[in-house]
Amino acid sequence: MKLSITTWNINSVRLRIDSVAKFIKSVRPDVLCLQETKCPDDKFPRKRFKRLGYEHVALNGQKGYHGVVVISRLPFETFNIQSFCGKTDCRHVSAVLGERAGLRDPITLHNFYVPAGGDIPDPAVNVKFAHKLSFLDEMRSFDALRCNGSNRMILVGDLNVAPLEHDVWSHKQMLRVVSHTPIECEKLNAAQKDGGWVDAMRLRVPEPAKLYTWWSYRALDWEASDRGRRLDHVWVAPALADQVTDLRVSRHLRGWSRPSDHVPVTATLEV
Repeated sequence: MKLSITTWNINSVRLRIDSVAKFIKSVRPDVLCLQETKCPDDKFPRKRFKRLGYEHVALNGQKGYHGVVVISRLPFETFNIQSFCGKTDCRHVSAVLGERAGLRDPITLHNFYVPAGGDIPDPAVNVKFAHKLSFLDEMRSFDALRCNGSNRMILVGDLNVAPLEHDVWSHKQMLRVVSHTPIECEKLNAAQKDGGWVDAMRLRVPEPAKLYTWWSYRALDWEASDRGRRLDHVWVAPALADQVTDLRVSRHLRGWSRPSDHVPVTATLEV
């Protein structure tokens, strides 16, 4: 059975619902994980997604900020929300796909939106950066995010860190810029390593190939300058690593009308 999962920081699901619909009609992923939905649960456009064939929705949203959702053509067994750093700021939701979805062995899917961290990479003067570092530490220590070798788990989302040298347009120039500072990269890599996760994107597109999922709104010509970062990630448990058959970054969507500054990443697995 093929299972396709898309992760996308949409930067307001209601503002860009037409773009989401256009993407869905083209790609038809089985599961769509959105971040930064900026939408309270009672205002989420469920009816539009249902018309598109996506009836199953696991929501964790709030007004104006953050928010994550798992939207699926396949039914869930269960879904769960976890809070981090003592805040209920809507940055995680997980869903289990199992027998009802046609899977013999269940898969747990985690969808994350890690704090961006502000502009100053100093936790002593920037509370947003301090929050981000604490969040990454809690991800590392969270037992439910440990693959333990054989667990069938997938973690996707906007993790707001570009951890590798070729995940940014200029490693040297980005070392003091939030999202690629050594301490952020160290903490995200530690969360990945201690959890036993495999970076599916780099499994399919190994370094030193450049790989980006985000381009700033500030760039006058994002495509020509190509000063991108890989902020969006797909991690899989080792048990699923050899089942990842395809990985696609829909870069062209950054050029659509009124785009998000992130583009979708779609992974396909034989499960």
